[in-house]
Amino acid sequence: MRHICAKRAIGTMLVICMFSAVNLYAKTTQESIDDAKNQIKNLQEQKENAQDKVDNLNDKKDDLESDLGSLNSQLSQIANSMNDLEAQITQKEEDISRAQQELEAAQERSGKQYEDMKLRIQFMYENASVSAWQVLLEAPSFLEFLNRTEYIAEINSYDRKKLAEFQELQEQIAEKKASMEKDKELLVAMQEDMKKKQSSVNGLILQTRENIAETAADISDAQSDVDEISKKLAEMIAYEEQLEIQKAKEDAERLAQIKEQEKEDTSGVVYVPEESDTYLLGAIIQCESEGEPYEGKLAVGSVVLNRVKSSYFPNTISGVIYQPRQFSPVASGRLAYRLEAGVNSECLRAAQEVLNGNITINSLYFRTNNGIVQGTVIGHHVFY
Repeated sequence: MRHICAKRAIGTMLVICMFSAVNLYAKTTQESIDDAKNQIKNLQEQKENAQDKVDNLNDKKDDLESDLGSLNSQLSQIANSMNDLEAQITQKEEDISRAQQELEAAQERSGKQYEDMKLRIQFMYENASVSAWQVLLEAPSFLEFLNRTEYIAEINSYDRKKLAEFQELQEQIAEKKASMEKDKELLVAMQEDMKKKQSSVNGLILQTRENIAETAADISDAQSDVDEISKKLAEMIAYEEQLEIQKAKEDAERLAQIKEQEKEDTSGVVYVPEESDTYLLGAIIQCESEGEPYEGKLAVGSVVLNRVKSSYFPNTISGVIYQPRQFSPVASGRLAYRLEAGVNSECLRAAQEVLNGNITINSLYFRTNNGIVQGTVIGHHVFY
């Protein structure tokens, strides 16, 4: 806690009274800056959400186009398969036709062989009155008799053999034909199945193309939202820059008051940090100077502690940081987010050094350096 003498308190009141009108105007500008920052934050969130929507739609469109490519490939494969099946069916029909011709030829040959055999049998029966003795007597010799008898037996055997062969050939050709007809039925069934698949894939291709067209339209609408938000965001950032310039001019006009505040002797003021001060101070340092050099981080922390020791500001770390219209990250919500998300080690180290007494600058204020306010420039900030 601080111990402030009555004399310094009276001096403080006099300075406050002298510049009350200037302070009131400055607060109004700071409120506008905070409002602008809040609007910028909201617009940035809207833009991120809108851009996420665009990205998601683009991913969806990419997936659909990939699906379409796959479907077109499937359709091509199905067309090739159908052409192959058509060729196989045509070939199978030709094979069946040849088998039918072979069967008819075999049947014709079998029939002729059968008719010839019947004629020979009929001839033998009609001449059955000639006995074997007569054949023997009429034969010039016994050897001739044997030859004639053997010849008749061979003819009979030949007829039976050829008839059996023709019958077996007919059965083989018939089985072959039946097998080919079954194969053709399977091929036709496969062809019908391919036609159904082709119809299904064509339907999916049509639907996918429609989905791609719809998604492209959605992307166009979403991108229009992003562009519109980006335009508003650019306008708001430009407006904030104007406000920052206006606020810098106001600070420049009241620089004498600020310098008067800095003249206050705080060497005797002792501040005992609270347990939570390191984390809170580290959070505001990260919000205000995350991209700044370590020297700039120490300077931001020094400004906060200088205010704690000054009679013109609250006398605690939390009181200074949460004082209305002082630190933009408080109003914009960035500080609350940082406290929840966590503070990095470098900013925590800077906060601890400042609380341990490493005050690197005596200023009570700092802002983005735009060349209007004179002071100590560290990184992108000017301290005054």
